Amino acid sequence: MKQVRRVAPKAVEEAAGQVKNKSSVIAGISLSHPERILFKEQGVTKRDLAVYMEQASGHMLPYLKDRLVSLVRCPQGRAKQCFFQRHGSAGMPQQFHRLDVHQKKGGEGEYLYIRDTAGLVAAAQIGVLELHIWGSRVDDIERPNRLVFDLDPDPTVGFEKVREAAVHMHDVLEAHGLASFPLLTGGKGIHVVCPLVRRYRWPTVKAFAKALAEHMVEDDPGRYVATMSKAKRKGRIFIDYFRNERGASAIAPFSPRARKGAPLAWPVDWDELGSIDAADVFRLGGSDPQAVSAWESYGSRQGLKAATLRALDIEAD
Repeated sequence: MKQVRRVAPKAVEEAAGQVKNKSSVIAGISLSHPERILFKEQGVTKRDLAVYMEQASGHMLPYLKDRLVSLVRCPQGRAKQCFFQRHGSAGMPQQFHRLDVHQKKGGEGEYLYIRDTAGLVAAAQIGVLELHIWGSRVDDIERPNRLVFDLDPDPTVGFEKVREAAVHMHDVLEAHGLASFPLLTGGKGIHVVCPLVRRYRWPTVKAFAKALAEHMVEDDPGRYVATMSKAKRKGRIFIDYFRNERGASAIAPFSPRARKGAPLAWPVDWDELGSIDAADVFRLGGSDPQAVSAWESYGSRQGLKAATLRALDIEAD
C-alpha cells in the first residue's frame, strides 16, 4: 500500500526546510515585499509561498509544465481583492511564456504557460494563489491528454459521499479500460483524473466525458446531477464534465488555493483516499510535497478506444 505522508502542522518556514536565509531571492527571482502576509490566519508570507513553490516544483511541473494556465491572483493576500487572469498583460514576469490562441469569438488571445521552477516562483511574486491548467499541452492544444471529472458536492452532502462517488467514477472508467487518479481539490470535492494519449480532439473527449457522467446520473439520479443548474444540485453531487473542453481548466496538482486555511490541491492514491476526511486537509505549512508517493503510475499510456466510442454513439474527431 502506497502512503502519502501528512506531516503535523508547523511553522511554514520550518515546513519549507527550516529556512534560515532571509534573502528575498528564491530560485533566481527577486521578491518584492517578501514579508507581505498572504494568509493571515496561518501567517503565510509571500516568501513562504515562493519557498513552497520552489520545493514543490519537482512534483508540480510534470502535471503543469507546458500547459496553458489560468491564474487566481491576490496581490494583497487572500483576504483582500483577488482576480482571475487567463491572458497575458503588461508587467507579467518574463518567466511566464506566452502563446497566441485562436478564440471562439474570433481573433487571437495571448495565453500563459510555465516551464520551470523559476516560473512557479515568479507566480508567487505576483501574488498567484491558484494555478488552473488546460487539459492539453502547448505543442498541440487541440488534442487533450487528460480527462477530468470534478465531483462537486452540494453543501449538504458529506465528504464520505464524495469519496464514494469518486470510487464509483473510478470503477466506471476502469470498465472502459482507463486508470484514474484522485485529486483532493483543496475545496469541497475530488477531481478524478485520467491521463490520455493524444489521439482525439476536444469534441470527442468532451462527448465521452458527458456520456459517462450522464450514465452515472441515470443509474443514481438521487445522488448525482450532470447539469450546471444549481437548483437541481440540492442534496446531490454535480459531476462536472465541462472541464473537458477547449479553454476550460482545472486546479493543478499541488497548487495552493485562495481559501481559508491555506489549503492545497493534493494528489492521493485510491487506497489512501478512504482515510481522508475532507478535501482540504493538506495545507501550506503542514504538508510536504517531497514526501508524496501518489500517482506513481500516472504516466502510463492509455486512451479512448474506438470500439467504446462507437458503443456510445460518439463520432470520433
